[in-house]
Amino acid sequence: MDLFLDTSVLLSACASAKGASRFIIEEAKAQGWQLISAHYCREETRRNLHKMGEAAEDFFNRHLDRRMDWRVDALTSADIIVFDKAKDRPVLISALSVKPSVLLTLDRADFHERLGTQFYGIDIRTPGEWLMEMRDADKL
Repeated sequence: MDLFLDTSVLLSACASAKGASRFIIEEAKAQGWQLISAHYCREETRRNLHKMGEAAEDFFNRHLDRRMDWRVDALTSADIIVFDKAKDRPVLISALSVKPSVLLTLDRADFHERLGTQFYGIDIRTPGEWLMEMRDADKL
């Protein structure tokens, strides 16, 4: 199963060893999940890691960066995209180019209308919501 992680999930995984974001990173290989993100998200994560402390930077450099399948940013899409937040359009367009099963985000402010729905067949969920759905479907 392909999971597209946005910057908020990447930062959360780096900042906390106990959250759903970190659990997904740690369990990906055992569960057969492919972790995908865009170079745009990678650079945005790197720019903000210093705010999370040395442990977060260390986790990113030693673990997360190596486990991710970083994809070239997609800048255009054949699909019509109406999305107010310009800074998050590269995330949506890059996810569309990959066609993952789910786009995981913690960005409730920008994705609030899309959380729990689909965007051209891609589920948009928070890591916690997605894990609960997987548990309830006996896929975890």
